[in-house]
Amino acid sequence: MSTRSIESKLAILSDAAKYDASCASSGSTRRDSRDGKGLGSNGGSGICHAYAPDGRCISLLKILMTNFCIYDCAYCVNRVSSNVERARFTVDEVVKLTIEFYRRNYIEGLFLSSGIIRSPDVTMSEMVQIARKLRHEENFRGYIHLKTIPDAAPELIEEAGLLADRLSINVELPTDSAVTQYAPEKDPAQIRKAMGHVRLRKEVSKDKSHTGKRPPKFAPAGQSTQVIVGADASNDATILGQSTRLYSSYGLKRVYYSAFSPIPDSSKNLPLIRPPLQREHRLYQADWLLRFYGFELDEITDVTKDGNLELDYDPKLAWALAHRGLFPLDVNKASRELLLRVPGFGVRTVNRILSTRRHRSLRYEDLTRMGISMKKARSFVTATGWSPNKLIDSADLRARFAPPPVQLSLL
Repeated sequence: MSTRSIESKLAILSDAAKYDASCASSGSTRRDSRDGKGLGSNGGSGICHAYAPDGRCISLLKILMTNFCIYDCAYCVNRVSSNVERARFTVDEVVKLTIEFYRRNYIEGLFLSSGIIRSPDVTMSEMVQIARKLRHEENFRGYIHLKTIPDAAPELIEEAGLLADRLSINVELPTDSAVTQYAPEKDPAQIRKAMGHVRLRKEVSKDKSHTGKRPPKFAPAGQSTQVIVGADASNDATILGQSTRLYSSYGLKRVYYSAFSPIPDSSKNLPLIRPPLQREHRLYQADWLLRFYGFELDEITDVTKDGNLELDYDPKLAWALAHRGLFPLDVNKASRELLLRVPGFGVRTVNRILSTRRHRSLRYEDLTRMGISMKKARSFVTATGWSPNKLIDSADLRARFAPPPVQLSLL
């Protein structure tokens, strides 16, 4: 069998990595090489592969170390029984690719995941070797995100956290029963145990010793996880409920939702509920409302009878349309908590409104001059000289926000 070129491997393993949700370097320790002693930076901007919450673009080399895998997870395109083209990078090849891509200003960091080869420990050991070589031999100061294998030895996860900016351990599916059914080699209890260990280790790294010195930083950008959406029959209420518990229990920086696409050669008894990418998008929006807007889970998911989010309307708009009696709100008097529930108003928008109204009454024109898009909000607020009149009570209000019809393809 002919040996694959590194370019051929890159084509296969970068495409295979598209199923892993990535994240940016927000929250990490700032490192750069302007002192001339290192290589790379974890806080600049370049080719955009991921966004930080503050809007910075972070370019990442996003690859699998290998798409060979000894597991047979029904929803995974790289499972052992799947008929896909396989490839495997060596440790040195990943290091070389990362450095060469950085030198060409293509990337600012590495996002590395992998299938399981031989055993979790063998796989995790090679991923740690990659991070170790980058940090200690190449003096690479860019961002590193490692997808951690929960079944690997604790000492390997420990070293991974000392080398990487962020670790992530996938919970895989929304419920333990779904993991047991569709990924029988994986243990939900072990996944949670590994996530708990990462959280505890990170908290310990913040404590000073009796000499006043702090221990080495551990995963300074925190940990995240990924949930496959649609491979089982869980509704959005179940998915978001799990996410809420994960944030609370493990101090996660982010839960990523990955829309499941059925695999053509699947021999497993999957429900094959293929959610559109719109569903994934709505879950991210609802997740944001739960974390930063003061919404409760049942408020968002009780809008529909089946516990799923509406696809045609974002979760906040769907909630507002179902609770018209609370509107319109006076932007000059309403509390911060209620203003955050106005469709079209974000956290920064509300903060600007609260800051400005301390000095004078706000008119509709003032809101637009602040850069606020009033396309949605105008129906739900009043201001000096502005009232939506009976618009909030109109029978066609919901239809006004409906997405435009799309011409179906004939092919």
